[in-house]
Amino acid sequence: MAAMPRYALLVEYDGAPFAGWQRQADQPSVQGAIEAALAKLERREHTIAAAGRTDAGVHAYGQVAHCDMEKDWDPFRLSEALNHHLKPLPVAIRDCRRVGDDWHARFSAYERQYIFRLLNRRAPATHLKGYVWQVAHPLELEPMQEAANMLLGLHDFTTFRASICQAASPVKTLDKFDIEQIETESGTEFRFHLAARSFLHNQVRSFVGTLERVGAGSWQPEDVRTALEACDRAACGPVSPPQGLYLSKVGYPDNPFDL
Repeated sequence: MAAMPRYALLVEYDGAPFAGWQRQADQPSVQGAIEAALAKLERREHTIAAAGRTDAGVHAYGQVAHCDMEKDWDPFRLSEALNHHLKPLPVAIRDCRRVGDDWHARFSAYERQYIFRLLNRRAPATHLKGYVWQVAHPLELEPMQEAANMLLGLHDFTTFRASICQAASPVKTLDKFDIEQIETESGTEFRFHLAARSFLHNQVRSFVGTLERVGAGSWQPEDVRTALEACDRAACGPVSPPQGLYLSKVGYPDNPFDL
């Protein structure tokens, strides 16, 4: 029996109306929405795999998934058909490429990149509500970046993982943690850029919530190193809300979307 043609999907979504990426029996999910759209193209049960399982309320610019089809679809036509059937949900297939049978959205990836957006202003956010974490009190960039640098490299990140995290080990390597301060039409925005092969559950939100305390002056940068070395969830600062977090890019040795 010939293998079913496999397609890589580059997916963008607004996480607000979903209970996360992963299919749920009784709540809307991004995975469920795409699988339902696929079922309208080929009437059967579909199961897709993704590079990362984002939590409820978390957004994506560049999530990657793959699907197996019975028909040999033109990739552009497949993406157009899926986008048609995904309406009016805030999910878009930005690109679609044919990949080899052994290519896997999760297991072939060597890197995940996240962006966290923090809007720093007192007036309530109108246009960006639901897409940033708004903090009213002033924040300082330099101490936050100093603290972020202490988290780079190979560490036991027990302090910064959710108690329900199912990862086999809390030991991860954080490859990038850069913070930029930019002036936008809506006000001052801090953008946290992170990259690693993989992340623990709530790791990025735990980092950002803790660094916000540093930026506000409640913690010193050295306190973040102390928290890291404690390997104790109780040593973590507050966890930031999900709406500022975006899965921005997934890296592959031969990225199908770079072709």
